[in-house]
Amino acid sequence: MEIIQSLEPLLRAFWYIAIPVSIIFIIQAIMTFVGGNSMDGVAADFDSDFSDTDAPFQLFSLRNLINFLLGFSWAGIAFYNIIGSKTLLFILAIVVGIVFVGIFFVVIKQLMRLAEDDSFKPDETLGKTAEVYLTIPKNRTGNGKILISVKGSVRELEAMTDSPEPIPSHTTVKVVRIENKNVLIVDKI
Repeated sequence: MEIIQSLEPLLRAFWYIAIPVSIIFIIQAIMTFVGGNSMDGVAADFDSDFSDTDAPFQLFSLRNLINFLLGFSWAGIAFYNIIGSKTLLFILAIVVGIVFVGIFFVVIKQLMRLAEDDSFKPDETLGKTAEVYLTIPKNRTGNGKILISVKGSVRELEAMTDSPEPIPSHTTVKVVRIENKNVLIVDKI
């Protein structure tokens, strides 16, 4: 501690912020990896009505404060001997702290995308166009196959038609109905 006491006041302040904040950050990181309090940083640390916002996290949370102070203090320490102007150093440290919060925002946004339900539901094919992969027999006398894009992935699904003519391969069709929850009824376009 004598080493920190011998430093100039601004540098000493950066160290007094950096040490406890780094320890708290390490504890938060360990808790995140072992599954403790996985929602920290997603909800605000105070009561308010944020129901009209679509933000994936709230700006005012303990985790965001820790991220800001982490970037702020370590930037101040790192650039203390490089930047002569204390005002410019302080402004740079604030900017780096804000960048740390922004990086956390991007990481949380990407993690929340992993939680999206991208499971396939046949109802999502209604009204979409597709390409016939295997000829679809006429008048529902058998199943053919179509290739259809749903949520960015191409799927091969069974299809039937009410048409009096078979629908050959490479023909564009439109899904008009779904029967038995998984058989697509298509019409030629």
